[in-house]
Amino acid sequence: MKSIILFTLLAVSAVSNAIADDHLLQISPEVKSITVKTEDGPVTIQRERNDMQLIGGVLQPLVPVAGVHPMGELEVIEALNDPAFLVVDMRTTDWRAKSTIPGSAHVPYTEVSLRMDEFGCKGSEGNWDCNEAIKVVAFCNGPACSQSPIAIRAMVRDGFPVDRIYYYRGGMQNWTVLGLTVLEDAF
Repeated sequence: MKSIILFTLLAVSAVSNAIADDHLLQISPEVKSITVKTEDGPVTIQRERNDMQLIGGVLQPLVPVAGVHPMGELEVIEALNDPAFLVVDMRTTDWRAKSTIPGSAHVPYTEVSLRMDEFGCKGSEGNWDCNEAIKVVAFCNGPACSQSPIAIRAMVRDGFPVDRIYYYRGGMQNWTVLGLTVLEDAF
């Protein structure tokens, strides 16, 4: 009888740990948690799933490529009314249809290399001349979304001037949490 109870307790403990681990998200590809020293002793920092997150992903750097300019919400709002800028939703179509920033263009991250003419470049895939490119503000789902950082790296690889790229890392996550207006069913 004792072995059955012990086995049951071990099984329940294993399931509880699996559920707890399923609730945790990676901080970066290599880091799931980190322990820091505080005056009250060590504290472990980790990411837990919650209702505010759009996606799991790993946290993206504030500057995905050296030379890219990070932007906050106020700067994005200004850029929406500045003809020198194009604010670009780089998420897939299904995400954009749910909601997007009003006034933003849509170039999915998987199509950036094909559509750089929409950013003022001349030529075609693999042979872009971006000397007259406009300033592009890239965004996706938020701090844990890799879609716009992937697109930014592709743009730079294909000759887009890094100093004309602006990154709104907060993306739809921050935009929505802050209560800013969104546009739904935008294709």
